Amino acid sequence: MPAQHSPLDDLDARLLRELDTAPRVGVLELSRRLGVARATVQAHLDRLVGRGVIATFAPTLDPVALGYGVTAFATLEIRQGRGANVLEHLREIAEVLEVHTITGQGDMLCRVVAQSNADLQRVLDRVTQFPEIVRTSTVIALSNPVPYRVLPLVRDG
Repeated sequence: MPAQHSPLDDLDARLLRELDTAPRVGVLELSRRLGVARATVQAHLDRLVGRGVIATFAPTLDPVALGYGVTAFATLEIRQGRGANVLEHLREIAEVLEVHTITGQGDMLCRVVAQSNADLQRVLDRVTQFPEIVRTSTVIALSNPVPYRVLPLVRDG
């Protein structure tokens, strides 16, 4: 079980909201916007990074803007004890954006993207060509009315 961390304080929450609104803003500008010293902002940023709250400062890329307009979710059933091999295979497929191990029907849930429905067939064929994958079930996403988000979980301290 992951270690429990103390809740975020008010400055942490305000800092995260500012970064969500303007991810390219610098520490000096953050200190001005938040009304605290630059060193205070830097200390809070360092602590948030150290705790893993801020996982990356990398840009968020949009698959649609990159030409991948189709998103699908594939549930995979795999041979018992072969998860590591399947994960190694899936990591080699660029169109596999994420994989979750799951309970219920299936063993893994993959979010995949493709340039078209015909291209999705190519991607799924590549995913399922691996002999350790016994069965798959795929659904195509029609829209994304609530995109991936974490900020609503941030509460003032």
